[in-house]
Amino acid sequence: MNPEKQLEQAVSTPSICAPTMGAAGAAPEPAKLRVLFVIPGEEVGSSMIFARRQANALRDHGVDVEVFYLRSRTSPWRLAREYVRFRGQLKATRPQVVHAHYGTVTALFSALAGRGHPLVITFRGGDLNPANGPSFGRVRGWLGRMLSQLASLAAAQVVCVSARLRERLQWRRERAIVLPSGVDADVFYPQPREKARHRLGWGGDAPVILFNASYNPGIKRVDLAQAAVAVARQTVPGMRLEILNGGCPPAAIPTYMNAADCLLVTSDQEGSPTVVQEALACNLPVVSVDVGDVAERLRNVRATRIVERDPQALADALVEIVSRRERSDGRRRLGEFSADRVAARLCDLYRHLASPSVLGRRGERLR
Repeated sequence: MNPEKQLEQAVSTPSICAPTMGAAGAAPEPAKLRVLFVIPGEEVGSSMIFARRQANALRDHGVDVEVFYLRSRTSPWRLAREYVRFRGQLKATRPQVVHAHYGTVTALFSALAGRGHPLVITFRGGDLNPANGPSFGRVRGWLGRMLSQLASLAAAQVVCVSARLRERLQWRRERAIVLPSGVDADVFYPQPREKARHRLGWGGDAPVILFNASYNPGIKRVDLAQAAVAVARQTVPGMRLEILNGGCPPAAIPTYMNAADCLLVTSDQEGSPTVVQEALACNLPVVSVDVGDVAERLRNVRATRIVERDPQALADALVEIVSRRERSDGRRRLGEFSADRVAARLCDLYRHLASPSVLGRRGERLR
């Protein structure tokens, strides 16, 4: 049975994430699922914020989520120490499922250090997409993709954030489901543009184009975004490009989206850019190249455009969008990628993997 059918069956049965009625009709304490997230990076900061938010959404669904931050992915000596620390956390928390939130070293580490536990791997883009740039970066990217592919062989379930990314799997493609990271509808929602601009201290009414450079301005193609806005300024002289980097506080992002007039996406590679989903939740217009699952997300959404990777084409789309001075209707699509929906599907997936029948079959394979 394919993974989508398995999840459909899981949804149709009572969820272990919710209380079950006792014989006398009283609701006992819910039997909680215990899941250990493995997230690359340090606990401080806001990197992999979408994975952290997913953990919170699952907790709202009654899942007991612990997080292990993999602090090193390059030093063998530090990885050995991380292995010991991880095994200690496994012993202390006794999770029913281990969920790695990236491929490459993170996924392979989780497969080796978490042996004996059902493993879920979420591939997010850079772990399976080809790398551009200098030869060293391409070699490093190739090695990372090979580690991702190898790790997938140990996964009880693979999650890809877009269908295009799933097609990059060499193995276990039949075991992969497509599930975006999810957007919190209570955090990202439409707000008055003028009030948002006032909070940011933006004066005037000139159109502002929002661009998310994150920690990878090269991959995000900030150069192309700057070139496109420079061309657009010939028609709309006051247009300004607002670039968000990885240091921007996550709590401020909804305000930026409601204050801006359009989101611009020019990336060479993406999995499923969460920033586009966040923009849709805020009804922020979007101009993007065809990357990741953006074309699917923007289909039939007002005040959005998919164009070629060309400064003139991007500029023409930006001028058209800001001249119309209307918001998108993207929030009506929120049901497809809301954090609540994604958490519910993951909850059902974990419940399936933690069921005695599935664990029994895994035990037979391990012996």
